[in-house]
Amino acid sequence: MFGIPMLSSDRSEESLKRSSNPAPTTVPGPRLRVLGFVTLVLSTTAYGIAMMFDILRANGTTLLEGSILILFATAFAWITAAFWTAMAGFILQLFEADPLTLRWRRIPRLGEAAIDTHTAVVMPVYNEHTARVIAGVEAICESLAATGEADKFDFYLLSDSADPAVAIQEEMAWAALQQQLADVFRGRLLYRRRSSNTGRKPGNIADFCRRWGAYYEFMIVLDADSVMTGTAMTSLVRAMQADPQAGLIQTVPIPVRQQTMFGRFVQFASEIYSPMLATGLSFWQTGAANYWGHNAIIRVQAFTEHCGLPVLAGAPPFGGEILSHDFVEAALLRRSGWQVYLFPELQGSYEEVPDNILDFVKRDRRWAQGNLQHLKLLAAPGLRPLSRLNFLLGATAYLSSLLWLFMLVLSSVDAIEQALTGAQFFGPGYQLFPNWPIVKTGEILSLVSITIGILLLPKILGILLCLLQPCRRQAFGGTTRLLPSALIETIFSILIAPIMMIYHAYFVVNILLGQPISWAPQERMGRRVTLTEAVRYTFAATLGGLLWGGAAWLLAPQFFWWLLPVLTGLLAAAPLICLSSSPAIGQALRRCGVFLVSSETGPPQILQRLQQLLMARQGNTPPPDWVPCLPPVRYREMPIQCLTRQKRARDGSGTAQGQIWVRRRID
Repeated sequence: MFGIPMLSSDRSEESLKRSSNPAPTTVPGPRLRVLGFVTLVLSTTAYGIAMMFDILRANGTTLLEGSILILFATAFAWITAAFWTAMAGFILQLFEADPLTLRWRRIPRLGEAAIDTHTAVVMPVYNEHTARVIAGVEAICESLAATGEADKFDFYLLSDSADPAVAIQEEMAWAALQQQLADVFRGRLLYRRRSSNTGRKPGNIADFCRRWGAYYEFMIVLDADSVMTGTAMTSLVRAMQADPQAGLIQTVPIPVRQQTMFGRFVQFASEIYSPMLATGLSFWQTGAANYWGHNAIIRVQAFTEHCGLPVLAGAPPFGGEILSHDFVEAALLRRSGWQVYLFPELQGSYEEVPDNILDFVKRDRRWAQGNLQHLKLLAAPGLRPLSRLNFLLGATAYLSSLLWLFMLVLSSVDAIEQALTGAQFFGPGYQLFPNWPIVKTGEILSLVSITIGILLLPKILGILLCLLQPCRRQAFGGTTRLLPSALIETIFSILIAPIMMIYHAYFVVNILLGQPISWAPQERMGRRVTLTEAVRYTFAATLGGLLWGGAAWLLAPQFFWWLLPVLTGLLAAAPLICLSSSPAIGQALRRCGVFLVSSETGPPQILQRLQQLLMARQGNTPPPDWVPCLPPVRYREMPIQCLTRQKRARDGSGTAQGQIWVRRRID
C-alpha cells in the first residue's frame, strides 16, 4: 500500500550481490596529495611571512609590528590554501581529469547499471513557504519519473514547523500532491510532522533514521529550496551501489532563480568558480570530503550507526547542540571507515540563496558559530587528520575576517605612530652616525602584488576555463558578455569585501562573548532592502570607516591611499546593500547580458517546470480524497557518538570511560 520496500536483511542473496557490485573508487596517492597540498601552502606562507618580517624589521621590530606579523601569517595561510585549491582544480578541469581517479570523467563510468536498491528522498522543513516547497518537490518527482526509476524512490517531507497555520498548509498541500501524482508516486509521498523541533535539522533527520531508515539503503537529503534532477539522483544511487565503501557523496549545488543584482552576482560567481574550487577540494580531500548538509546521498545504515550527535559540555558558543552538524557527520563517517566523496562534475544539483546582503550575512551568523564550535572538536578521539584540517579551515574562514581587520587597524596605528614621532636618527647614548630610516618600497610592492595575485588569480583562472570551453562560454552568453560580467563581478566583490569583513568580524566577537544565536527560518523568497534598513545595519561600520579614514588622511596621508579600497566599501555600504537588493536593477543587468548563467541562457527542464508551477494559480486544488499515511515504524537505535577525551578509568584497564566508538574498516 505504501510502496515501502523490504528491509535490506530480507532481500535475497542474489539481490545483495547485484547491488553491491564491488567496484570501489580507486584514488591513487591520497597521502601524497595531502602532503603536496600542505607543503605548497606552508612554503608559500613561509615565503610571505619572510617578506613581511624583512619589511617590518628594517627599522627594528616593535611589539605592535610583531603582532601585525602574527596576524598576517594566519590570514595569509588561509588565502594561500584557497589559492592552491583553485590551482589544483584549474589544472584538473583544464585536462578534463577526474579529481579522484585522475582519469577521464567519472559519470560516464557509472553507465546504466540497474538500480536494485531503495532510496528515501528526505526534505526537512521549518516554517517554510509551502507553495515553493510543494512546487519544488513536484518538479523533482516529474523529473525522476522521466528516468523510469521512480519506483525506487520514496519522498518524505519532514516538518518541524512550529506555526500551526503553516503546518495545516503543508498537510493539505502534500495530500493534494500525493493525489495528483498518484499514477507514479501513490503511497510514496509521505509527510511527518514533529511536535517540537528538538535538535533542529540534525534531530529531524535522526528521527527519520531511527523510525523509518531501516527500510532504505540510501537517503538523499534536500533543503527546502533544493532542486535536483532525476538523472542526478539516479547517478548518485548508481555511484553508491558501485562503491560499497562510500558512506556519503556530496554534489555541488549551483544557485539558481535569482532576480536581484546581489542574487545574480552570487549565482554568476558560483557557476564560474565553484566547480573549479570543488574539483580542487575533491582532489586533496579524496575520501575525507566535507558534507554541506543537503544535495547529497548518504548510506542510511552507516549514518544511523555512526552519526548520532552528542550535546557538547559547557555553554555556547563552544558547548551545547552542534550547529554545523554536517561537517561533524562527515568526520564521524570517515572515523568509522566510510569514504566521504565530493563529486564536483555531477550536473543537475541546484539551490537558492538569500538575494540580498543582509539576509545573506544573517545566514552566515549561524554558520560562523557552528564553524567556530568545531575548534572544540579538533581533539575529538579517532578523527582522521583530514577531518581535523577541515574543521580548522572551516573555522578560519570566519576568523580570517577578524584577523584582517585587526591587522589593518594595527597597521594604521603603526603608520600614525611613525608619522607623529618622526624618524629617530639617534638613539640613547653616544652615537657618531645617525640611524637613517629604511623604507623597503620594492619589497612592499612585491608583497602587495603577491597578495593581490593570490586573491585574484583564481578568478582569472575560472574565467579562462570558461573561455577555453565552448559549451561553458556560450552558457554565459559568449565572450562579449562573459568578460564584462566578470569585470563587474570582480569590482562588486572588492566593494562589498570590507562590509563582509566587518560583519564576520562582528559575528566572531559576539560569538566569543557568548551572545545567543537566533534560529529563525531562512528568508528564501526574496525581498528588497530599504535604504533606511540598510543605513541602520551599516551606520556603525560607515561611521567607523569615516573616522578611520579621516585619522589616516590627517595623520598619515601616505597610508590613507593604501586604505582607500577598504574605506570606499565601508562608506558606500548602505547604498550598495540597498541597490543590490533591487529586482529591477537585476533584471536590467540581465537584459544587458550581465551576469548571464546557464540556467538563464539554456534553462534545464526541471527549472522551467518549477517556474510554471510557481506561476500557476493557487487555491484551486480540490480537497484530497485521502491523506498520506506513514509506514509502520521499524525502530533502529542511533547511538550517540563520543567527541571528547575523558579521564582514564579507575579500574586500571587504561580504557577511557565514554571514549568508546566503533571503527568499521572495509578491506
